[in-house]
Amino acid sequence: MTRQERKPHHVRAVAESFGADAARYDRVRPSYPLEMRDAVIGAAPGREVLDVGCGTGIAARLFQQAHCSVLGVEPDPRMADFARSRGLEVEVARFEEWSSAGRTFDAVISGTTWHWLDARVGADRAAEALRPGGVLAAFWNVPHLPAPLEAAFREIYGRIAPGSPFAKPGGASHTRILDRATRGIRDSGAFEATRIRRFPWELSYTREQWLEVVPTFGGHGLLTTERLDDLRGGLSDAIDAEGGTFTVAYETLLLTATRS
Repeated sequence: MTRQERKPHHVRAVAESFGADAARYDRVRPSYPLEMRDAVIGAAPGREVLDVGCGTGIAARLFQQAHCSVLGVEPDPRMADFARSRGLEVEVARFEEWSSAGRTFDAVISGTTWHWLDARVGADRAAEALRPGGVLAAFWNVPHLPAPLEAAFREIYGRIAPGSPFAKPGGASHTRILDRATRGIRDSGAFEATRIRRFPWELSYTREQWLEVVPTFGGHGLLTTERLDDLRGGLSDAIDAEGGTFTVAYETLLLTATRS
């Protein structure tokens, strides 16, 4: 398989490397807009939720705060253990191999995870777990950095970690992610028409805060210590050159489909 043919679900070692420092991941990864959560809840027939690839429970806690009952499914036992320590019930399994055992839910959610699944198999599993009229909701936080920093970061990643998505324009990769997810839902034949919505918001970072987040990005946990140190050094210099702080214009992409 060539690099061009590789899809995220073919490199699951990347997805399942986040648990190496679950506490850091939970501490520094941003949550999601309340408006996005409320849109999902408003489209669902009830408040029983299955969180696919729940990680440390960042999205699950957001839904629990709205009085939803949430069950997590997570392949990494380290992430699952952290989520349990924060009060989430979690079953350890890859979602493609997980069984609902006859249980059904009002919503199947997936925060920054659905692209790690086989899109068609994931849609089939979601359909099995959803009540008629239930909602499949996959969502991602897409960061848009200030143009000078985005260009500087891309050059740094191109030198130090050329295989990283950060070495390429960000919008194109999420367009492909949405296309694959939409095709998988359509091909399952179990859902009504999909809908994509966008929720903009902002978050400011100091240099130290961004460097704390960097090791939690996909694939970074597989870099050697030396290469990660070089990467952090280059990013640090680039941020300093822009004044030491910056604001990221996030866009949360929400893909929903209703169980037929």
